[in-house]
Amino acid sequence: MFSRTFALGPFNFKINSQIIKVKTELERLYKDFVPVADADFIDFDINITQPPNIRRWLRPQVDFIVDEFKPFKPLPLNHAYPMLEWGMNWCIASNAHHFFIMHAAAIEKNNKVIVLPAQSGAGKSTLSAALSYNGWRLFSDELALFSLKNKLLYPLARPINLKNDSIDIIRNYIPNAVFSEVVHDTHKGTVALLKPPLDSVKQVNIENPLACFVFPKYVENSPVRLKACSVEQAFSSIIEQSFNYHILGKEAFELVSYYLRNVKAYTLEYSDFIQANDALSELV
Repeated sequence: MFSRTFALGPFNFKINSQIIKVKTELERLYKDFVPVADADFIDFDINITQPPNIRRWLRPQVDFIVDEFKPFKPLPLNHAYPMLEWGMNWCIASNAHHFFIMHAAAIEKNNKVIVLPAQSGAGKSTLSAALSYNGWRLFSDELALFSLKNKLLYPLARPINLKNDSIDIIRNYIPNAVFSEVVHDTHKGTVALLKPPLDSVKQVNIENPLACFVFPKYVENSPVRLKACSVEQAFSSIIEQSFNYHILGKEAFELVSYYLRNVKAYTLEYSDFIQANDALSELV
């Protein structure tokens, strides 16, 4: 059994496992993250472990357990590391209700954050991966954290979850990128995790204001198209991609209303990273 602690934005994690591949991936992808001091509080104490039954040997499986609670059914053993990353998302989205939380990537330049909400498969992670290695700071890949207290966004720079064709696209676009092992046949298809840029990790405690919302969509062979969208359309899409709007209620409504009175929202169609970079840079 080994244990690894690290600070991930405003949260402290402790990961425990006896699975060698989990240890290997944590050392590969999280080596730049600051360990949690012994006296600091651990927000999420996670165990990635094999069930203590015949499944240890026959079609081996893995469990995700946080604070002695098991929120998911077991997965095949070779899905252990992706399961850890998905489970960490669940921990934050299910508990951190002092933030309004969206399913969105987020990138920063010139101290201004663009939030990229989108459904799975729209290309937000691929786009944020490409931009974060080309002049932008990776703020988040999966979860955008909006503070209810000061209305700033809080960073959550961590490994970027890429799927299917996006893995080779980014591997070819960023030749020196560090990836986890590729895992096939998950419920999300083929997945791999991309190590975040060092500068983004070093700035993981620096929050910034929102510049705008951009709803991205990858469209093969499309020229870049950045268009303003209505407040009504933006509000509906934001709610659709939120994890805890229904829990926060009035607080979330007032927060989203505040943002949409003060920043603009756009849709973005893209197929070329350079064109997308130029278009988004104009917004900050």
